[in-house]
Amino acid sequence: MGIRRRTLPWSRPRVYVNDLLHFARQVPSIPVQRECYLGPLLAVRSSLPPPRPPWYVLFIKAYALVAQEMPPLRRAYCAFPRPHLVEYDRSVAAVAVERDWEGEKVVLTVRLKHPERLPLSVLTSRLRWAQSAPLEQVKDFRRVLWLSGLPRPLRRLLWWFTLNCSRYRGNACGTFGLSSYSALGAESLHPLSPLTTTLNYGVIDSQGNTRVRIVYDHRVLDGATVARALHRLEEILNTHIRTELLTGKPAETKITLPVA
Repeated sequence: MGIRRRTLPWSRPRVYVNDLLHFARQVPSIPVQRECYLGPLLAVRSSLPPPRPPWYVLFIKAYALVAQEMPPLRRAYCAFPRPHLVEYDRSVAAVAVERDWEGEKVVLTVRLKHPERLPLSVLTSRLRWAQSAPLEQVKDFRRVLWLSGLPRPLRRLLWWFTLNCSRYRGNACGTFGLSSYSALGAESLHPLSPLTTTLNYGVIDSQGNTRVRIVYDHRVLDGATVARALHRLEEILNTHIRTELLTGKPAETKITLPVA
């Protein structure tokens, strides 16, 4: 007797992931990794009463602060109307969030605009709301699920145009992404994304040691820039982010003037 099987219909979140990977495979992405020591930050975070700001919130704000100082991290490759690079004046974080959809664990994306300007408490509340609110109440989720219900040719056309038109890409897709499984005791070595950079970090041990990666689009920037960004990220986590956890107030940072 042969093995039994059943055919499963494609859910809209699975359609979304497949469309995302279709365009992510077109990006010549390369991961750069740094062994980071976050002992000073870990000590302060551990001293706080629960609920503490999640690690991913700390990384999101720290990376946005790095991007504020390093304009190449706010650039993107666009092909319309001809291949060119665009530099945005602020960051938009695209954060992968796991939700339940009709009995299935799925991954959707929520955007956080200019996270470098927002207090950690606000970033935490917005992401926790996105993790728990009904899907139809989250604008980004509604948009994704609507798009994934369209016929494939139309979906792919809208995806391509949004990713390649500089006017819409930064706001609609984000300037950087974050995806991490460290809370589950695992880490991804090379997450795929159509964005210029995607931040990823591993399990943080009891001493504050962890591996941090940036997967970057080599058409837009080079590995040496990414390596310097990782070094600066470690510094900002142990200084600016640590100070905000201690005082509850964002530390003063360098201001980058908007691009004309």
